[in-house]
Amino acid sequence: VTNVLSLLKGRSGKMVDLGSGDGRIVLEAYKQGFHPAIGYELNPWLIKLSYFFAWRAGCYGKVSYLKKNLWKVTLADCSNVTVFLAPSVLSLLEAKLLDELPDNARVVAGRFPFPSWKPSCIVGEGVDRAWSYDIKEVRIQNAQSTSCGTAV
Repeated sequence: VTNVLSLLKGRSGKMVDLGSGDGRIVLEAYKQGFHPAIGYELNPWLIKLSYFFAWRAGCYGKVSYLKKNLWKVTLADCSNVTVFLAPSVLSLLEAKLLDELPDNARVVAGRFPFPSWKPSCIVGEGVDRAWSYDIKEVRIQNAQSTSCGTAV
């Protein structure tokens, strides 16, 4: 959690955690000034646990945990996105994020990096490692890599 949020330091606005699990990242993001702070999770038990942790921290009603499929959530207004997802999901998620996020968005991946994106920063070691990606830079990298193979 600490490494993921350190990569969002100095940023503000809406923060979304895709696959929010027990809600720790959303809760800590709210405490660090991200508003709104929203977690999307499919497991109803983890959503209940997240709300319990929010209540215990005095943040109930100030953070949101929603039972929604990340593939059906619109991310066009998100400037800060965090993910702790398996590599097989990350490869599929790349296209959705590039299609929907604004240029000023930053995506932070914990534990596993996005397979075809070059990170702007990496912190931590082992299971605590996190990677940040600035969407504008990822788009530029993708445009450069696809133009390299075309004839002039």
